[in-house]
Amino acid sequence: MFNKKFWTEGIGSYALAILLALTIRWAFMEAYVIPSGSMLPSLLIRDHIFVNKLVYGLRVPFSEQWLTKFRLPNRGEIIVFKYPEDPSTFFIKRVVGLPGDTVMFKEGHIYINDTEIPLVKPSAVADNPKEGETLIAHGNYRWLRDKDFQEGAPTDTLNDYEHWKEKLGDYEHDVLLRKGYYMNEPTFGPITVPPNSLFVMGDNRNRSRDSRIWGFVPEDNILGRAMFVWLSCEETLTAIPFLCDPTTIRWGRIGHWVE
Repeated sequence: MFNKKFWTEGIGSYALAILLALTIRWAFMEAYVIPSGSMLPSLLIRDHIFVNKLVYGLRVPFSEQWLTKFRLPNRGEIIVFKYPEDPSTFFIKRVVGLPGDTVMFKEGHIYINDTEIPLVKPSAVADNPKEGETLIAHGNYRWLRDKDFQEGAPTDTLNDYEHWKEKLGDYEHDVLLRKGYYMNEPTFGPITVPPNSLFVMGDNRNRSRDSRIWGFVPEDNILGRAMFVWLSCEETLTAIPFLCDPTTIRWGRIGHWVE
């Protein structure tokens, strides 16, 4: 038998701490880092977020098998999931189509079951934003920089994108469309979402690899729902690239709830 001191001051206390941390990560929430601009402006590159892993159900530890399922994600929620083509890679996108939905994407607009999801132009948008200026005077746009758009498109700037508002289900959110491109982009769909699957898209609509390219997200691949930003920075340390450069922390984004 172990005495009380073993569990409070000895090796047992470390074992309990590790067990608690693993339990929280398995069942309740886990931290992730946003690596790309596919979810701009809702999520910025190098946003560190917590993901709610319990909201959709509980799995057998270290497996895809469900112990119990509570519900599928709602339309409009941002989810983290295992990339269907490489389950060792995690993706984050917004849920657009639910099982049985017919989805089409045409000239920047989403159509669900033949109903167009309206795009609304917000007020206070800068006509010709430049580096250091903003697409909009408030919200996530105050953090955007030209370099955030240049992954795979080195000449892109803030001025190459238009800001719109969209509502999917109960979630009103921001989207970006690339000027001069989305009106001429080939129509995607219509396509029907199969059972136990989801159709997902990035909010940076013309710069996202999502269900339009690689298909549907199986229900078993879902890991959780994005909750809030607990750390965010513009750059990482050169010597330790997985750590934020403390001089570039976006203090105003800490505690930002993801919508």
